[in-house]
Amino acid sequence: MSPPSAPTPFKDHFSAHAAGYARHRPSYPPRLASWLAGIAPARSLALDCGCGTGQFSTLLAQEFEQVVATDASAQQIAHARQHPRVRYGVAPAERSGLADGSVDLVSAAQAAHWFDLPGFYAEARRVLRPRGCLALISYGVASMDGEPGALLLDWHDRILGPYWPPERKLVQEGYRSLPFPFPEREAPPMDVGAQWSLDELLGYVDTWSALRPALAALGRAPLDAFRQELGRVWGAPGLRRSITWPLSLRVGCLP
Repeated sequence: MSPPSAPTPFKDHFSAHAAGYARHRPSYPPRLASWLAGIAPARSLALDCGCGTGQFSTLLAQEFEQVVATDASAQQIAHARQHPRVRYGVAPAERSGLADGSVDLVSAAQAAHWFDLPGFYAEARRVLRPRGCLALISYGVASMDGEPGALLLDWHDRILGPYWPPERKLVQEGYRSLPFPFPEREAPPMDVGAQWSLDELLGYVDTWSALRPALAALGRAPLDAFRQELGRVWGAPGLRRSITWPLSLRVGCLP
């Protein structure tokens, strides 16, 4: 008999910048957690895998009695948002440590593209109770109107394009090409939205997984030029502009 295959190495793009991730990542719409809770068989326990600093975990806690939130990065967990109904733990998505058939909802928000998917799907099937649901959630490229929006897209696509991890493509296509071996449910259309100042947007850009490889290869000059040009077309530094991200869902429930 062949020995079991080794687990997929954890691709850690965010631990070194966990504090910035906690401050500058956008929040999910409350309607998303409400809809997922409505299709789950009960609202006792949700498992949020790859939780990062808890942006979605704390939203689920408004709908579920308890949320177990796990991430393979200890630094992300150390900077997670606290909530009395959220219990954080350092663990890979494939090994939650929860009991068989104990979970109403398993979620992975902006995280499934980093997982060992076969292992994660097996773990979801193990912990979900009958009619329990799995939700893969992703948001794509941020968009704004006018010149700031055009500059942001150029920075994302042209300058940083060669430095994005290959998994980024899965996010941009809304996880449509991922295998999803669960009976699928159609989700209502939703977006992520924010009203951000220039500094808040630049803080978000600083969390992108392509930025460090680009800085290592190109130096700081392109980033400094982007910041300067964006400031020139932004308007008053305190001006808040509307930013949206397309939200994509793959949702399935067990029989």
